[in-house]
Amino acid sequence: MKLILTQQVSGLGEPGDVIDVRDGYGRNYLVPRGFAIQWTRGAEKQIESIKKARSAREIATVEHAKEIAGRLQALKVDLRTRTGSNGRLFGAVTASDIAAAVQAADGPELDKRRIEIGNPIKTVGTHRVSVRLHPEVSATIDVNVLEG
Repeated sequence: MKLILTQQVSGLGEPGDVIDVRDGYGRNYLVPRGFAIQWTRGAEKQIESIKKARSAREIATVEHAKEIAGRLQALKVDLRTRTGSNGRLFGAVTASDIAAAVQAADGPELDKRRIEIGNPIKTVGTHRVSVRLHPEVSATIDVNVLEG
């Protein structure tokens, strides 16, 4: 199955890349979640607009990405959220919540799609989160989830 990626997918490619995957993976995972669209001649014309949008919000150089990674790792990020008994959260902390908390802590503005949360954050405490800044550079942030 031939698809055009609309978002970055680890191990597959960047937005605008044309990929060839198995039918079930494309039909049951990539397309329903909005990670890719079906390849057609008409959709091929959208590749340029997808790549332009990606370049507008992408961190241009490896040096710039390393600079931002240094700023992120030195940052102390606190996230206040509603909790129930025993320190359990109502729901889970999302990538949007983390991006807003980083910006509130005087950090750089992050694209929520670049934040990778390993296991869902559902408890109070400190959790490690990875941020893909560039294909060659990623940073880890310690997010301190507090009762709020």
